[in-house]
Amino acid sequence: QHNPTTDQPPTTAIMVKVWYEPPPYGPGTSLNRPGYGIGPQRTQLVQQLSRRPQGMVIAGACVAFVAIAYIPVMIRESKYGLPFTFSPEYQAATRAYMRYHNMNPIY
Repeated sequence: QHNPTTDQPPTTAIMVKVWYEPPPYGPGTSLNRPGYGIGPQRTQLVQQLSRRPQGMVIAGACVAFVAIAYIPVMIRESKYGLPFTFSPEYQAATRAYMRYHNMNPIY
């Protein structure tokens, strides 16, 4: 259809079908690099952990690391007992030293 008020030729809109196929592991990955997602080369444990909620996995990892870090402390306490700074005599001497030097108490 020609518009008589302008000297432009008529335009026709052509619809084209576009087939979009996303990258294999989501929009953040690339086709020219190896994927970071869950693939057949991943172990079963990694696949199960990646499907769980992130908060639960992070909390579980933190608990595991705290338990591993406590093992040397537990061994030392069973062998030598508590550190000497926990004795009532040491704490009383520390409080007396703080009073003598007019320190602010650190409790």
